[in-house]
Amino acid sequence: MRAFLALVPPLEVIEQLDDVLAPRRDALAPRGEWRWSRPEHRHVTLAFLPELDDWREEALVEAGQRWADRTAPTRLSLRGAGAFPDPGAARVLWAGVDEEVAGTLEHWARSLRALASRAGGRVDGTRFLPHVTLARSVGGPRAAGHLLQALDTVETSAWTAEEVCLVRSELGQGPGGTPRHTVLHRWTLARS
Repeated sequence: MRAFLALVPPLEVIEQLDDVLAPRRDALAPRGEWRWSRPEHRHVTLAFLPELDDWREEALVEAGQRWADRTAPTRLSLRGAGAFPDPGAARVLWAGVDEEVAGTLEHWARSLRALASRAGGRVDGTRFLPHVTLARSVGGPRAAGHLLQALDTVETSAWTAEEVCLVRSELGQGPGGTPRHTVLHRWTLARS
């Protein structure tokens, strides 16, 4: 299966993000140039597993529980925007994640990637930058400086990230050919 380990912002944060996105998206991004992520798909990926055999899921869940039992929640908010690989030739637009304790999510991502690998999953090893994907370009890279200037005003309330989810992602199986995401497991982080 294709899966990822992620933080899912609470509904009120997703709604705040949508309040900022709606007028900017409609005014600045002509239809057909960008495919905007659906609100239920917005998350912070900590580890992406392009391949995880179903039979390895149990080992991953057990390892994830041990990790969660020794990991304290952290405070986050969404702030600002950026593009991958760069604003002049963007393929992805994203909202940044502001951490109360800098480096926490990078540490979590390293730990979760390592434990997923030990559990037998194939882990994508790209550089980690905490973000929530907002849109993907259609038909190749696009100049996005004007969009990033407008989206840089993104700022949500802070929330406490208290759980990490294991999510199955089935490409093309959701509405309009979007991915279908199914939460397979939730790990509640230990209280500090």
